[in-house]
Amino acid sequence: MKISNKDNKNIILLLIVASMGYFVDIYDLILFNIIKKDSLSSLGISVEKYETVLFRWQMAGMMIGGILWGIWGDVKGRVSVLFGSILLYSLANIANAFVTTVEAYKFWRLMAGIGLAGELGAAITLVSELMPTQKRGIGTMVIVTFGALGAVFAFTINENGDLISSWISSLIDKPVENWQTAYIVGGIMGLLLLALRASTFESGLFEEVKDKKDIQKGKFLWLFNKKNRTKYIACITIGLPVWFVIGILIALAHKFFPEIYHLTTGNSIQNKQLVNISTPEMVMWSYVGLSIGDIISGLMSQVLQSRKKAIYFNLAGILIFTWLFLFGPVPTNEDNGFVFGQNYYKIVAVLLGTVTGYWAVFVTNASEQFGTNIRSTVAATVPNFVRGGVLLITGGFEIIAQYFQHHSGIWNDKPYSFAAIIIGAVCLILGWWGTYQVEESFHKELDYYEVMDAKKEN
Repeated sequence: MKISNKDNKNIILLLIVASMGYFVDIYDLILFNIIKKDSLSSLGISVEKYETVLFRWQMAGMMIGGILWGIWGDVKGRVSVLFGSILLYSLANIANAFVTTVEAYKFWRLMAGIGLAGELGAAITLVSELMPTQKRGIGTMVIVTFGALGAVFAFTINENGDLISSWISSLIDKPVENWQTAYIVGGIMGLLLLALRASTFESGLFEEVKDKKDIQKGKFLWLFNKKNRTKYIACITIGLPVWFVIGILIALAHKFFPEIYHLTTGNSIQNKQLVNISTPEMVMWSYVGLSIGDIISGLMSQVLQSRKKAIYFNLAGILIFTWLFLFGPVPTNEDNGFVFGQNYYKIVAVLLGTVTGYWAVFVTNASEQFGTNIRSTVAATVPNFVRGGVLLITGGFEIIAQYFQHHSGIWNDKPYSFAAIIIGAVCLILGWWGTYQVEESFHKELDYYEVMDAKKEN
């Protein structure tokens, strides 16, 4: 496919808009985990009781939004999804800054989740359909690499938001805390992004089928018929190891450190301060690694001319670095052990993030497995079902850890570590199975559509 200079300029603009959109998307997706303690404490709400509840409302919103935006993108167009999703999560962000009750917090996390569900799928679908076959992986790599830095920015805003908070307070004549500022900044970034969205253009492949009455579009249930079911489920399972790392090893790192440092076994360092690495820091360092990993995975896919080989490489990396995180060398020097430990686990967080950086390849692969008339539905639902799967992953982890805590054996001293090994093994096995099941799509042309009857497929 020959690309004109005008088309090149339009594609560059699309990449800029999609990258910034995903930056704000990740900013808001990760923000709650960074500011949940401060925000709930400020509102006089029990952190322990409601942090998981509110996270589930957000994830539920993302699963609902994945279906709604995906179908909308196949029926009405990919660009309209970019506009609608960005607008919704921007307004939800601003509203979140001014909630005063748990019920209001739940509602706006749900709305934010629905909004967040649409941007990535629409962006990946547009890039996949507009860029040349050999380069579309580069396009998605750029989007996700830049977008991952949104988590780093969220951490920075929360840690250094005093000046912005003071300025906002002077404007509205009302005290504003840093967690509120973080929400407001996310909302304003999204609204400013809508001005750029006006210059984006629709996919030519979608334009070709949108008015054809004989082609059915956005049929979500088609993905579960006999022909598509295994392939669609495989697309989802490929991404599960990513959220095992983010949802268990990174987000719950504080549960592992006491076990890693033997703080419950009478060790001489038990009365010293635990490794001073907060959850927000672990999130930030892992997303630094994820941004690096997106580049590495994208380039690897281009060099090998294979999506599947790049994914296999990263799955092997997750296995190695998970083991190093849970059972790697532990500093024993009482004077500088914790200092060294902080650096060690920050480095491991970066490495874990790096090997989960196949997220762009994973979403691109999913979008390439299905035809134009259902591609947006797939690209929107697959990553959001994986994100929703973190509820099952974390729930299973807690159940297994509690079981180990109450039963004697070698796992009794490290219930969380052994629970993580089991859950991680399940996620990795499913990831390898899914990668094996899907077709290699690097060279695949996307100018085709799906029909219910396989005999009629063009």
